[in-house]
Amino acid sequence: MEKQKAKGKGTARERIEKLLDAGTFVELDEFVRHRCTNFGLEKTRYYTDGVVTGWGLVDGRKVYVYSQDFTVLGGSLGEMHAAKICKVMDLALSTGCPVVGINDSGGARIQEAVDSLNGYGAIFYRNTISSGVVPQLSVITGPTAGGAVYSPALTDYIFMVEGTGIMHITGPAVIKAVTGEEVTSEELGGSMTHNTRSGNAHFTAKTEDECFAQVRKLLGYLPLNNLEGAPSVRPPTTPSARTCSSGTSSPPTPTRDTTCGTSSGASLTTETSSKSRNSGPGTSSPATAGWEGGSWAS
Repeated sequence: MEKQKAKGKGTARERIEKLLDAGTFVELDEFVRHRCTNFGLEKTRYYTDGVVTGWGLVDGRKVYVYSQDFTVLGGSLGEMHAAKICKVMDLALSTGCPVVGINDSGGARIQEAVDSLNGYGAIFYRNTISSGVVPQLSVITGPTAGGAVYSPALTDYIFMVEGTGIMHITGPAVIKAVTGEEVTSEELGGSMTHNTRSGNAHFTAKTEDECFAQVRKLLGYLPLNNLEGAPSVRPPTTPSARTCSSGTSSPPTPTRDTTCGTSSGASLTTETSSKSRNSGPGTSSPATAGWEGGSWAS
């Protein structure tokens, strides 16, 4: 943990706390451990198996999350590690809620061989069937190599932290051995590389705090699933509240509709979302309404 802190990185649970509303995180499968005995791996059966999973609230709306822990076996993915991720993805799909993956992993756990690769396949399958159904967001907060980069590429949005977030299929040493080219990890798969050249990433941030603030903001604009409307805010009703006096008063705080769809099965629509889609004069405005330049703008 000290080595991670020295690099400006947070722990798996600290990252979850930055993402979710305070005190709302509910952890799942905390005491899961792997069952592999290859190459002496039975001597390192750590709890959580390198990933913290569960659910919580963002602005009062339910979100499922997993956060890989680089301090446990390098955040590598094995059979049980993958099973925990698959569980939260299944729960997100069945309840109609977004899923956020916080990635910090060295890739496949080679001691578990084909069980590790099978775990990746199970995750990729869920990425595919969730596509277009519930929002999937990936946050790259550390080295994400090998099989670990394929899942983020299948999700809707990718956020990267400058200097620590890395995405590449194979590292600089292999590139040099195969092609003779010398390249740094940052040049090969850093935040600016993927945000400005490859197009694989969509957001970049200088710090983890800034990154998770970006994630929270984006979630505030997205519907929980494909059967619900986007969240809405109620603008001020009095003309005097619509204009901000320069240097004296602050913008009014909008009231956000935080109703969460929790029904299972084919229908995830709520009464609130139906109203927001069919709103007329005097009802909630779209989520794009905001305070810009001293006045409310849609």
